[in-house]
Amino acid sequence: MKLKRLGHVAICVRDIDKAAEFYRNLGMEVVWKDADWAYLKAGEDGLALLGPGYKQAGPHFGFIFSDRAEMEGAYQQLAAEGVEVTRIHDHRDGTASFYGRDPDGNWFEYLYEPAMVASKSA
Repeated sequence: MKLKRLGHVAICVRDIDKAAEFYRNLGMEVVWKDADWAYLKAGEDGLALLGPGYKQAGPHFGFIFSDRAEMEGAYQQLAAEGVEVTRIHDHRDGTASFYGRDPDGNWFEYLYEPAMVASKSA
């Protein structure tokens, strides 16, 4: 497995608009905002804001892959090792990912980020 980088941290917030504005005022750029979640970046580092209605995942940290086949290979390897993983999910922004749990129950995400998505948000 070859991780590109630690790409984002996801936190729960009560109000997406208020939280997005707060972090924007700290110098982050809003890349994507929906009613239930928002994604902001500072350089290549991301912050996902998860609203009360967001059901896909809870607080987690995400690792970035620049090659989908590597992300899928990591999925197969982790599943074979008995690591708890969700199915691979294709996202509306062109990325794809799956979630897993570490031995202490913390969620992590392995995220494939195509070059064109990365360059749009950089």
